[in-house]
Amino acid sequence: MDSPHGAAVKAEDFGLKGPRGWAFRGIGLDAAPGSLIAVEGPSGSGRTCLLLALTGRMKPTEGHAEVGRHRLPKKMAAVRRIAALGPVPGVNDLDQSLTVAEQLREGALLQRHYGAPIRSLLRSRAERRATATARIEAALDAAGLDLATLPKAERTTVRDLERLESVRLSVAIALLGSPQLLALDDLDIKLSDTERTEVWALLRSIAARGTTVLAVCSEAPADAVVLRTGPTADDAAPDVKPAGRASETPAITWGRGTKDDAGPGRHAEADAEKEADPDADADPERGPDKEAGTENDTDTGTGTEAGNDTDDTKGADDALAEAGRA
Repeated sequence: MDSPHGAAVKAEDFGLKGPRGWAFRGIGLDAAPGSLIAVEGPSGSGRTCLLLALTGRMKPTEGHAEVGRHRLPKKMAAVRRIAALGPVPGVNDLDQSLTVAEQLREGALLQRHYGAPIRSLLRSRAERRATATARIEAALDAAGLDLATLPKAERTTVRDLERLESVRLSVAIALLGSPQLLALDDLDIKLSDTERTEVWALLRSIAARGTTVLAVCSEAPADAVVLRTGPTADDAAPDVKPAGRASETPAITWGRGTKDDAGPGRHAEADAEKEADPDADADPERGPDKEAGTENDTDTGTGTEAGNDTDDTKGADDALAEAGRA
């Protein structure tokens, strides 16, 4: 597995509004490549929407962000090509009926089909198989998943994995494409304190290799660049926790609500999910690669996304449609 230089992540007055109010608003961030970024906040505060927006899967309604050299919301497809999703419940769940080996082979096949350069198709079948095997082994090593320790080794079904093993498998599949940004959701769910410590150690090691990591959690570690969601009493920015590999003075603000919001962040997020395109592919880990082959960015001058990004101003009403297609 390659070790690409991570993507810098910046945001200014970043927000997304749904029919019942703001899912998140007033987000500011300045994180260097290879940072460990923690999105901290209570459940229902727009954390997942923020994660999907920063990875190009949801369209913001105000402000802007920049991932790598790609500016959001104009370059959503380009961001999807360099940002991979680890575990995001309800968005890219693992197939519980597959074995671990089958899930890995499927991930490698999709990555090769949609993410690999066209010249790789000129290689022989044996060479492509050997390359895929080496990539899988490297991703498993980076994710800290030893198949020999599983109950039936690689023939273990996904439904029989422990929560921590499932997280590691999802991370390994995401790393198959050598992303510049790795995003994970609900890192605290169904993990013991010891397991959470292990997961954060894993994410630190991935960030140390050069990949920027963005993780949603209820409580961030002390060495992460912290981005908080949820309404506050005022708009003042909180104290910044130590930034680790991030820039020395990262600009971080709280997500904030407004007095005229029709409901809390969780209602806006739920409404946004109801707007998902029913015909869209619900697997964003596969979708970004498919989009890379079927949807052009504004920088290519040939696609349709540029027009959509300019003309479509409904924001979160269409946000989950983007997430679905991704």
